[in-house]
Amino acid sequence: MAEQAQTGAPLHTDPLDNIPRTFLPFALPDIGDEEIRAVETCLRSGWVTTGPTTRRFEQEFRAYLGDDVEAISVNSATAGLHLALESVGVGPGDEVIVPTLTFTATAEVVRYLGARPVFVDVDPVTLNLSPAAIAAAITPRTRAVMPVHYAGLACDMDAILALAARHGLRVIEDAAHAFPTRLDGKLVGTLGSDITVFSFYANKTMTTGEGGMIVTRDAALAARMRCMRLHGISRDAFDRYTSRVPAWFYEVVAAGFKYNLTDIASAIGIEQLRKIDRFQQRRCWLAQRYDEGLAGLPLQLPAHPAFGSTHAWHLYVVRLHDGALIGRDELINALAERGIGTSVHFIPLHRQPYWRESCGLDPDAFPVAEASFATMLSLPLYTRMLDADQDRVITALHELLS
Repeated sequence: MAEQAQTGAPLHTDPLDNIPRTFLPFALPDIGDEEIRAVETCLRSGWVTTGPTTRRFEQEFRAYLGDDVEAISVNSATAGLHLALESVGVGPGDEVIVPTLTFTATAEVVRYLGARPVFVDVDPVTLNLSPAAIAAAITPRTRAVMPVHYAGLACDMDAILALAARHGLRVIEDAAHAFPTRLDGKLVGTLGSDITVFSFYANKTMTTGEGGMIVTRDAALAARMRCMRLHGISRDAFDRYTSRVPAWFYEVVAAGFKYNLTDIASAIGIEQLRKIDRFQQRRCWLAQRYDEGLAGLPLQLPAHPAFGSTHAWHLYVVRLHDGALIGRDELINALAERGIGTSVHFIPLHRQPYWRESCGLDPDAFPVAEASFATMLSLPLYTRMLDADQDRVITALHELLS
């Protein structure tokens, strides 16, 4: 089905176009025949774990970003964040500053290394990590800061990087939402932090099913993460098993992890990467239609990037204004009754039992995240979504909120 080309929307076809859509999911991966053929080719090749296809995926991802970065594939963004923190030397007794409005993976990887996550509040407009909150949380034990590019909008990285430089802190970007986000024309992943980690989970802007990619300009950090992602072994299995001469010898140089990405997943990733610009165009179009269709409702719409920057639009998060005719939970239920799926991003970590109790967190310390959580919901947004699907969502919100 051709989308409204006369209005500037990209042409888009969907194999499900002729199937009645009784329920609109919150997210849906966009997998086509190209990905299916690539996986079949991989399966028939006889090499299904980390091998030549994974190397090619890393090379193509690196080429997309440019700017002399190195790319290291992993089986999840969580694994990537763990490797990143380990490579910069975070360990017991250290503190790492993280936003409370994020998924638990951002904080849990700090615990993996025996360090302490220090939770801070977010900016009331962007919902990104607040530079002022970072500054207030720095102590002599602070080793790193982990900005999360919430929903696909870049954090104020100039301020964060300047603050980190003044205090000698490492910066690890959690860019799970942010491919391909740009800040002042530069892609996230090339902004000057120590390490950036992307996610290819099923609901992200591109997917490998499960998976992620680490990027860095630091060759020493890249070498450490490549070694640690596969048991701390000095040589890749691919090198050993494809050599034409005996190459069985290897050395275990560290107690590493099992974080490698398979060739099957990488085959999907290569095809998804080739479509990412079209995916991005479609997401921007859908976000623009939401902006226009929801104008005038008692909703705070998402923040937009400044001129020269772009939003990945992984999520489209709205917040109910005070005095709305319906509460957030009631609105979610009413939309579900109309066959529309939504989600909430996120239940702040200071509300989660483990973090609340182990870190002694008080909700009063996080007023922005608290107020935002009480009113926020994420609307359906995915590249296979038709304009007519989106119109259903907009119409339902007008019925429920007008």
